[in-house]
Amino acid sequence: MVWLLTLVVLLPTACVLWFMTQVMQNERLAVQQKLVDFYQGQLAVLGDQLDEDWAQRAEKLAELAQTVPASQVFAQCVDSDWADSVIVFDDEGERVYPSVPRPVAVEDSAEAGAWAEASRLERQAGDPLAASKVYAGIAERSADANQSARALVAQARCLVRGNQTDAAIEILTQTLAGDEFRQAVDTQGRLIVADAELRALQVMDGPGHSRFEATAKRLRSRLLDYADPVMSSAQRRFLMKQWQAIVADGQVFTNLQAEVLAARWIESDASPAPSTSTLTSAGIHRSALPEVWELSVADGRALALYTTEGLRRRIGELPAVKMLPADVVVEVLAPGDEPSGQSPVVVVAGARMPGWRLSLPVNDQSLFDASADKQIAAYFWTGVLAIAATLAMAVLIAWAVRRQIRVARLKNDLVATVSHELKTPLASMRLLIDTLLDAEEFDPKKVHEYLHLIGRENTRLSRLIENFLTFSRLEQNRYAFKPTDIRPLDVVDAAAAAVRDRFQSSDCRFDIEAAPGLPMLLGDSDALVTAVVNLLDNAYKYSNEDKHIILRAFAEGGCVCFQVKDNGIGISRGGSRRVFSRFYQVDQNLSGVGSGVGLGLSIVRAIVLAHGGTVGLESEIDQGSTFTVKIPTRSGSAGAIKCEARSDVS
Repeated sequence: MVWLLTLVVLLPTACVLWFMTQVMQNERLAVQQKLVDFYQGQLAVLGDQLDEDWAQRAEKLAELAQTVPASQVFAQCVDSDWADSVIVFDDEGERVYPSVPRPVAVEDSAEAGAWAEASRLERQAGDPLAASKVYAGIAERSADANQSARALVAQARCLVRGNQTDAAIEILTQTLAGDEFRQAVDTQGRLIVADAELRALQVMDGPGHSRFEATAKRLRSRLLDYADPVMSSAQRRFLMKQWQAIVADGQVFTNLQAEVLAARWIESDASPAPSTSTLTSAGIHRSALPEVWELSVADGRALALYTTEGLRRRIGELPAVKMLPADVVVEVLAPGDEPSGQSPVVVVAGARMPGWRLSLPVNDQSLFDASADKQIAAYFWTGVLAIAATLAMAVLIAWAVRRQIRVARLKNDLVATVSHELKTPLASMRLLIDTLLDAEEFDPKKVHEYLHLIGRENTRLSRLIENFLTFSRLEQNRYAFKPTDIRPLDVVDAAAAAVRDRFQSSDCRFDIEAAPGLPMLLGDSDALVTAVVNLLDNAYKYSNEDKHIILRAFAEGGCVCFQVKDNGIGISRGGSRRVFSRFYQVDQNLSGVGSGVGLGLSIVRAIVLAHGGTVGLESEIDQGSTFTVKIPTRSGSAGAIKCEARSDVS
């Protein structure tokens, strides 16, 4: 029946799977077309965003060039990553930034002779310390900040040559740091204080010097300050490179690359965009430098520079790109570039990026397949779950049917067995009674013997009925345990009395070994006696001729142990695992001849578990069996019996 039920489920399942395969193939094609349409729309939106973005950049750049100093226009655009570099012009079209140093003329003064003397002492006489004193006098007397600062730098240079580096560092980092020298320049127009701080770092013995960190930090801050109009771009680039080489702590100037790019643009003899440009036509144009692009403004006062990689990175940060799935990569194609792989979706990058294109490179259709697979997977797993649920329900139904069949068969076997077991003692008693009635006269000795046999059969019948009733109550959780204080010896005596008549036969030897002074138990005395009697009956039934049965009671590990040992047929290892199950009998031949229906040991285990104890078995084939019941003593028990325990524990 199970196979028939499985076949009924598998045939429709196979049909469903076939239909699902066809649907998924059609769905793949439909999803691919939907994705092509969707991505074309997204790329078109991206092109519109690019047009709007370049117009806003040109407008912002024009506004900055009109309202902010040229050096700060450069700094703001680069620091905010708005452009890779910027060139700023004035109203006449002259370049304002990047700036170049302007030489400063040296006027004749009263200190000309002192300068000559100091130079002679330093270069010809080879006396740097004497020259340093003359330079110090010039710095002290001069009213010109530029000349005084140049004299202090010369004094520090001579002190270094004279091995007085601490004094030189003091001048370079402290004296020249005064406000009066903040804008002092040398004859080449270079900012003196910045060169002095770099010279101090060179003189110091690395980061170990006490003033190294503070001086390096002050110079870095000065190089990043674009509000000071004095420092030229060339000097700034040089000092940034030197600073990074000297400090060597991993810190870099992020705007150094922008300064270098601007210098390269200037060296290429490039010119600003035509002044006839308008904001509406502002866009990206190729510059004279390879891989560098220009964005000009309407009035021609500024020009933003972008590298090809910089443009691609900024386009990838636009909202329209971020809205695409994570596994979709937009390829930005510069003029002349060809898309990689197969590209079913290619659009222009907007009117303000002439020659640029946007594409979705698809290698072996993996992009579309991945997207289609997501939708198909949803259908597939839904179908799989539905089929799995159907199969699971079929299995459960089959299991339930088999269980019902097994239960029905078990009930039939139980009825047949119970009928047989009840019929046997009844038939024996009827036979004995009929024999007595058929006799012409009653022989007292014979009557006594027959009555004794009738009593034994009656006891057997009572025990069978009691086991059936006990099993039924345990199954229905209706067995009412009555916990009281119990003396273990009373349990032993009651159990021995219940089996004494049978065990006094000539072919059975019954020994009792009970240790004196056993601790008290808390439990149902009748239930424990029933458990021990069942073990004794089991030992008697499965022992051959010359039976030897031992009942022991002893204390061990906080428990009182009731142990029944026999010299019977024994139990195999596999049988030992099932012997406590309902209706299980080790030897079916014996169970068919002798009494019992396989309930005794399951009742024993249920009673023992209800008392919080355990029951164990040690047995070997043809060597007998030993059953040991352990019941916690009254001091070690929980004070209550688990009346809900069942007998079906195997």
